[in-house]
Formats: sequence, C-alpha cells, structure tokens
Amino acid sequence: MSRIGKLPIAIPAGVTVEVNGLVVTVKGKNGTLTQEVSKNVTVTVENNEVKVTRNDENKDSNVKQGLYRQLIHNMVVGVSEGFKKSLTVQGVGYKLTKQGNKLVMNLGLSHPVEVVEEEGIKLEVPDNNTIIVCGADKQQVGAVAAKIKAIRPIEPYHGYGIHYTSEPVILKPGKAAGKKK
Repeated sequence: MSRIGKLPIAIPAGVTVEVNGLVVTVKGKNGTLTQEVSKNVTVTVENNEVKVTRNDENKDSNVKQGLYRQLIHNMVVGVSEGFKKSLTVQGVGYKLTKQGNKLVMNLGLSHPVEVVEEEGIKLEVPDNNTIIVCGADKQQVGAVAAKIKAIRPIEPYHGYGIHYTSEPVILKPGKAAGKKK
C-alpha cells in the first residue's frame, strides 16, 4: 500500500476542492488549478479532507494513488500559500532589473537577456543579484526557474552564472593548484 497515497489531505480555510468525474479542481486566493486523474483511483471530498483511494490492488494503481495524492496536495498548497524558487546571479558586472512584466538580465553577453512573466508566474527582483520565481503551480515555478538558470549556467572555475540560492557552488581548482615545486 502506498504510504503517501493513504494520507488524507486537509483543506485549509478559503480553499475549495471539487471533483467532477476524473477532473479535480482546486480554487483559492492564488488562483484555480485543475488536474485530471487516472481511472485507477477515486478522489473523494468529505469532512474538509480529500482522500485518494485505489480501485483495485495492482501495482499501477498503488503508484498512481501516491502520485495523484501528492499532485492534489501540491495544488492545495499552491492556491493557499504558493511556491517560490530563489535564484542567485554571480559575476562581475552581472545585474538584474525588472521593467513592467519583464526581467532584464545583463549577464556578460553581447546583449541584455529579457524574460517575460508567464501567466500564473510572478518574477521578483529584491536586489541586483537575486531572482524570486513565485506562483501557485509547483511544476510551472520549477520549469520557469530552470529555464532562467539555463540562460547562464555556472562556470566551474570562477563561479559566474545563475544558480539556485540553496545550491552549493563547487569550484574546480585552477592550474596553479596542480603545480609542484
């Protein structure tokens, strides 16, 4: 039995969960999210809790029970609290500015790089070297953060580039480290 899948999901105040056949809709202060579930599981809402149960006892149903329980849980957290990913930009002369719904990055390239906010995503720039990606959909927040990070990956010798704030930057030793006297 799926250990994650059998846990109920508590519905906080201000969040509504509706199940119409195989489609689960979650509404809250941060927006509305929908998820289509497999026919191997049944989603029910009772006593301010969402429960995901299997329709049969095969391995595929067990896996999907845990998967859809976690996806619905992420939807509930997203519409009530939201998700954030923080990115740090390191480099001499690298800077960030926010112009309307665009993030303009000067990253040592021949041109400034512009990233436009997607629907459901908010980009914040608290200082010249930090980007915060916010949104209700955990998957979309992670995808946008990864796309921004891929614009200028970390250079292994000096540490220049974009990385997650919680990610350690491991630098390679230069030529001077290998010399023997």
